[in-house]
Amino acid sequence: MADIIQLLPDHVANQIAAGEVVQRPASVVKELLENAIDAGANSIKLIVKDAGKTLVQVIDDGKGMSTTDARLSFERHATSKIRTADDLFLLNTKGFRGEALASIAAIAHVELKTKQEQDEVGTSIEIEGSNVVSQEMVVTPQGTSIAVKNLFFNIPARRNFLKSDTVELRHVIDEFHRVALAHPNISFSLYNNGSETFNLPVSNYRQRIVNIFGNKTNEKLVPVEEETEVLKISGFVGKPEFAKRTRGEQYFFVNNRFIKSAYLNHAISSAFEGLLKNGTHASYFLNLEVDPKTIDINIHPTKTEIKFDDEHTLYALLRSAVKHSLGQFNIAPVLDFDRDANLDTPYYISKDRVNVPKIEVDKGFNPFREEKKSFTSTMSYKKEPTAGWESLYQEIEVKNDNIESDFSDHKFESEVSTGTIFEEDKKIDNGNTTYQLHNKYIVSTIKSGMLVIDQFRAHQRILYEDFLQHITISKAVSQQLLFPLELHFTKQETDIISNLKEELESTGFIFSSILEETMQITGVPVGVPESEVSIILEQLISDIENEVPDSHFSTTDLLAKSMAKSLAIKPGQSILKEEQEHLVNKLFACKEPNVSPTNRTTFITMTVDELDKKFR
Repeated sequence: MADIIQLLPDHVANQIAAGEVVQRPASVVKELLENAIDAGANSIKLIVKDAGKTLVQVIDDGKGMSTTDARLSFERHATSKIRTADDLFLLNTKGFRGEALASIAAIAHVELKTKQEQDEVGTSIEIEGSNVVSQEMVVTPQGTSIAVKNLFFNIPARRNFLKSDTVELRHVIDEFHRVALAHPNISFSLYNNGSETFNLPVSNYRQRIVNIFGNKTNEKLVPVEEETEVLKISGFVGKPEFAKRTRGEQYFFVNNRFIKSAYLNHAISSAFEGLLKNGTHASYFLNLEVDPKTIDINIHPTKTEIKFDDEHTLYALLRSAVKHSLGQFNIAPVLDFDRDANLDTPYYISKDRVNVPKIEVDKGFNPFREEKKSFTSTMSYKKEPTAGWESLYQEIEVKNDNIESDFSDHKFESEVSTGTIFEEDKKIDNGNTTYQLHNKYIVSTIKSGMLVIDQFRAHQRILYEDFLQHITISKAVSQQLLFPLELHFTKQETDIISNLKEELESTGFIFSSILEETMQITGVPVGVPESEVSIILEQLISDIENEVPDSHFSTTDLLAKSMAKSLAIKPGQSILKEEQEHLVNKLFACKEPNVSPTNRTTFITMTVDELDKKFR
């Protein structure tokens, strides 16, 4: 029998590796930024066009590469980071696998320009789908510029899997944030379609967070510091009152490398136990420094997962450090019966310079001088005689036998309102055929048997069709606020709201101003509580960024679904009989009552015959 096992060609192997390393334009951004950091750059510029689908370019002022290194860097498993297998457990660099550039070059058009400090000219290399098109000498500044164009040009199936530009740009910005937060000592800038989105100068860690997420972030941060033999923790956590319903601002860095860890995230959640509202998540920006020998990074090609030698110890230290910071800065309540709270120095004035109090002396004061008593009155009005008080009670005869008759003639305002309450009770129809089960389902009778409705999904369907009608056909009624509501978001989140302003106004929102990081709302849709506005907009921003549920739906449809989900009656919420009947009637007046906006069943029916079978 003939041999059937054979070695794959390099370009095929590179495409297979690219499936793991390069999943979307954001993956290219991550790999190129990390290479620039490993090259010792002090300033890094990222340029993207069409959310990275057309162009991803990274320009740095690092040490650059020689002509030989520039050509060899595109070969598989060619790297300057490690030499032996033992180096995998002593990593101080971002990359080490030697797969990134080879994988990127296999599925895109790549143009590399690089020059070392001692060289007079640099090297330019152009590669298309693993094939070197040209290599020549070129005049270029010190450092490296690498441009990746037409991603997945030779794999159209992979390109079709990419989401819209809004979603892909969100992933690109997320990767940019992760790298920029880990290295505040390096200046970063991001340009999207020719406009500057971020310009982050060299700064300390707190200022880097503020520069990325907005000036209002500064007041939300609580510092966390802890150093032991096993672990060094530094960074910040967000105050509980600023917790969000999304997990956007949660960052763990281990030895300046962004990681994802559900186990360590649980340690933060347990430290905030009892301080957060249901469904909200605390923000954190924490740097963990551990011995490189105690971690294994070589688990996944994206290098966002790390295996620790002793996770339990890290969990306990992280939880206690966060809890200590929350207590130290009076965020969490502390029971200490021996401490006098009046002696505490507020944190915001603890570092202020103490000034010596000024002493003023009244030189003319004489304790032995006798003062003449003055009996002249300073009142400017004429004093009425006190006998006049009896006139107030002239019409009231204080007799025990007449008390009842006196009060029986009086009419009280409360009698009228009390009467209307009882009159309304008499109008209530006792023949209702609906019943709320476990504050989640509405049970109703029909001719053929029984109807069970999911109140949350049913209300979603009702609101969804209402919002669609208001946005596309008619304007909704707006409820004016007594005082303007001011909300704070990041620049990217504010841009999303600005793009949806017209559609939001069609649903009933009225914006008086939308600035770079703040917006003022003077009107909301009828029936929307003022306290729910920020939750609705946060949910909407999250859905837009992640394009829930699908990229083929229009923005209007997505807006209607997101708002319906935020405002629908939640499971566990009790509703009155009249509201139950109204919900049932409104549901079956919808065009598609059978399914929710996310295509999930809204109700089920059970016939009498099916019930009879249950009792056989």
